Amino acid sequence: MSAGGVAVVDSWGILAFLRAEEPGATAMRRYLRRARTGNLLLLLNVVNLGEIFYRLLQLTDEPQAEERLSQIKTLPIEIVPAREALVMAAARVKAAHRLSYADAFAVATGQAENAPVITGDPEILALPPSVIRVRKLDRNA
Repeated sequence: MSAGGVAVVDSWGILAFLRAEEPGATAMRRYLRRARTGNLLLLLNVVNLGEIFYRLLQLTDEPQAEERLSQIKTLPIEIVPAREALVMAAARVKAAHRLSYADAFAVATGQAENAPVITGDPEILALPPSVIRVRKLDRNA
């Protein structure tokens, strides 16, 4: 574990970073710097990694999406596998709240790690603090 704690990043934050969508990209660069120096452990659920990849495929072509995926894998982010207990926790989150199934994995990962989710996703931001703590990212319209 890092000296500065743990946080979960969702697809919204990674896509903002990759697409230079400000001010979220700047905030993500700060989190990544902290992770590189060992002051923060950043986690990304593998389901959210898949979500990022499919969005990149929709926004670009396959070679560019593959290149961005390779870039993500070099970031100081630990990929969390979707083990059965986490899958069931995500299913419970999805059943109880209005959000996508992929977002439920980010939330369930945060709950399992007692960590906030770094996001600008309105569905996650709308959840009550009793469900998940968030660190809000913004994007200019």
